[in-house]
Amino acid sequence: MEQNNNFNAEDNFIIGKGFEIAQTEEKEKKHRKRNKKSPSTAKNIIWVVSVVLISVLLAFFVIYAGADFMGIGFGRGEEVTMNIEKGTPASSIASELEEVGAVKMPFLFRIYTKLKGYDSQFKYGLYNFNTESGYEGLAQMLINDGAKAETVTITIPEGTGINDFTKNVNGENVTVPGITTILEKAGVCTRSEFLVALEEVERNSKLLQSADEIKTYHTLEGYLFPDTYSFYSYDDGKACAKLAIERMINQSQAKITDEMFERAEKLGYSMNEILTMASIIQLEAGIDAKTDEAKERLQDNMKGVASVFYNRLNSAETGGTLGSSPTLFYGDSFKHDDGRYNTQADNDFSAIKGLPPGPICSPGIDAINAALYPKSSDYYYFVTDSSGNFYFHKTMAEQNATIAKLKQGKQWIYEYFN
Repeated sequence: MEQNNNFNAEDNFIIGKGFEIAQTEEKEKKHRKRNKKSPSTAKNIIWVVSVVLISVLLAFFVIYAGADFMGIGFGRGEEVTMNIEKGTPASSIASELEEVGAVKMPFLFRIYTKLKGYDSQFKYGLYNFNTESGYEGLAQMLINDGAKAETVTITIPEGTGINDFTKNVNGENVTVPGITTILEKAGVCTRSEFLVALEEVERNSKLLQSADEIKTYHTLEGYLFPDTYSFYSYDDGKACAKLAIERMINQSQAKITDEMFERAEKLGYSMNEILTMASIIQLEAGIDAKTDEAKERLQDNMKGVASVFYNRLNSAETGGTLGSSPTLFYGDSFKHDDGRYNTQADNDFSAIKGLPPGPICSPGIDAINAALYPKSSDYYYFVTDSSGNFYFHKTMAEQNATIAKLKQGKQWIYEYFN
């Protein structure tokens, strides 16, 4: 029997019963094959994106680090003063350089100076430099340029203004030295150096932003906190003035809290107005108290004086004038005075209504608290005697009667300002 090897296209190909190859099954097999390839493709995309991202970050880091190394860009170019205390470690020096804006990556500066062997040669002292110095310039400065400054202890009394003022007490002239005179006599800086440094202070803090730059004679009058300080004294008086001003402003910012700002807002006043009121209270009631009992009495008197002034501000009878004699001397300490601070009329100017444009001295914390938390009273006048006692009155007639008694008992103090 011969085997037929020829294939007939017309012959039917018979599949076993119950077995069928569907076209849809073939499609599903192809779809599964494609899906097996998808995870690998996704991984490749993620890997490429990661490489690109890392490359971009690395490039940015290199550019940023290079700029930091050379002292280029990113807000540099300022003249700054930095003090390095004796015994300050290199890590702290790097942090201080970051604070003044000279370096942006202090850890990189530390690595550089350590590799070069510079960090063990850094010296303490005062440094004046430009923030564009770069790592090498900063390191050489810290090795060679530190000024060894002496420190002087100085007390700025409460009620001290920037300028000197002269008052006449019962016929005798008394000159009260200002901050500029106190610092000049102590050898910290000259008056002109202080005033130049004062004008260069950046007023971007919450406290300093409240100062009135337009209407005041000294914008930061009243913002230099009265206290005892250790200031630097060496041949760069302007740098010493800058450091002294920074210390006094920082002390003010530490003393005047957010709660005080909230209280001022509740009263309807700006912090500049509160400090202005406090400065007047300070000069009217700021008698030096030695004992705790005297200090408590002083604080109480200050709150009483504050109530009088707030009452007068809102009184039709007084015309909204404070009638405070200490406001006269402040304007008198300026040759170009136009009377804008005078709350009491004199031969040259009529009394202004309301508060002066800014503080007339540096008030202490008790005076500031008195301005924020005055007593509640219906008094419009007060007078003091030679022992520092206060007498409060509702009417001018009562005030004059008390003055007459004090004169009779030789306890009357009268002062006016030149």
